[in-house]
Amino acid sequence: MNNARRRNFRPRNQKNSFRRRNGTMNSSNPSSFNNNGNVNFNRNGSMNNIHSVEKTMQKFQQLAKDAQSNGDPVLAQNYLQHADHYLRRYNELNNRKDNFNEKSKTLENPETPSKV
Repeated sequence: MNNARRRNFRPRNQKNSFRRRNGTMNSSNPSSFNNNGNVNFNRNGSMNNIHSVEKTMQKFQQLAKDAQSNGDPVLAQNYLQHADHYLRRYNELNNRKDNFNEKSKTLENPETPSKV
């Protein structure tokens, strides 16, 4: 090995050193902010996928059971509150899905007016 020779690295452009999927955070994109002006971190739709929400809810329920069996009631309660949040979201998505299915059925099979 030749330690006397140093390798000079080429500096990178500033714009390529950090890439974001949806542009910069400083953009005035209204979809990235919720009503309170806070940044919306659920842009990937994970909270809109009913299976993902159900799996997360079950994960927190299992963590609560494990914490309870380990003798930590405070942590168990914390996990149960998280599970309750995901249960509410799961029920909301189920209601939205049921309403969508009812609307699509009425559009496919409109009731015909009875003849007099």
